[in-house]
Amino acid sequence: MLHFYQRLALTLKQNPVVIATVANTKGSVPREVGAKMFISADGKTYGTVGGGAGEAKVYQQALQILQTKHKQFVEIDLTGAPTTQGVCGGKMLVWLELWSGDESLNLVNRIIDTLTSGESVAIVTPFNADAKPYLETADNPNLTELQNQALIETLLPPPTLLIIGAGHIAIYLAQIAKIAGFEIIVQDDRPDFATPERFPHASQILAQPINSIQEIVQKIPNLYVALVTRGYLQDLEALQILANLQLQYIGMVGSEKRVRTVYKKLQLTPEFLQQIYAPIGLDIGALTPEEIAVSICAELIKVRRGGTGTSLSAKM
Repeated sequence: MLHFYQRLALTLKQNPVVIATVANTKGSVPREVGAKMFISADGKTYGTVGGGAGEAKVYQQALQILQTKHKQFVEIDLTGAPTTQGVCGGKMLVWLELWSGDESLNLVNRIIDTLTSGESVAIVTPFNADAKPYLETADNPNLTELQNQALIETLLPPPTLLIIGAGHIAIYLAQIAKIAGFEIIVQDDRPDFATPERFPHASQILAQPINSIQEIVQKIPNLYVALVTRGYLQDLEALQILANLQLQYIGMVGSEKRVRTVYKKLQLTPEFLQQIYAPIGLDIGALTPEEIAVSICAELIKVRRGGTGTSLSAKM
């Protein structure tokens, strides 16, 4: 969501846009409630509500709203019946609303500032024709009373991936994880490795000893950690620092022998060791640094979204 609103802010400085948000779903559909795209007055789009003929319908309706300014719902029928927009098996209700001018831009900037600070916020989009979107605290109990009168979304800050080690795998992992929606921090005590040129997608690069992360990581909510270091001694030092933190994920690269060696030398609780994904990544037969980075990111997404990691075809 942070990336979406950052892109939206840039666009609003030039053009009004229509924001399309999936408000309700039933059955099998390509996107979840809260999925967004926007269509600007110059015809350009960002984001997606599922693609295909259904999204094309949203796009055409958005072009009309840019002229009429009348917000509305659009139904996308994917049940496969004649005249429907797809055969996924379900239906989607998409809310379309015009955003324009300084008022909308100021609201977007407030969202960006909140998410960048690591906090959550709720955006309330009233269905009333005269009312405009506004922000509320994410834990406001009164929001439930508005569910039939407005679209209520809790916007969460993006997860952060701390990559410890700046070698070949780290380069590709930073690129792929950024695409997948993670904010990236890279740490390595070798200044020639931890550089902006090697990691242009990182928001922070720490070319410092591993103990430099201690104060930083304590302030980061929703933290994921990937140890892709050059050796087990670096793993040992990092794990000692990370052992007392609340982490969403911690994975460690290495052979089974390397993993066992690290575990034997660590004087840490069995409960913490059981949290470590090691060797890191999903078993997709990865060999190259690029492939290993894909397998690691797949495991990050699996943990974040609660997936199983099994082939989707196995469920047919």
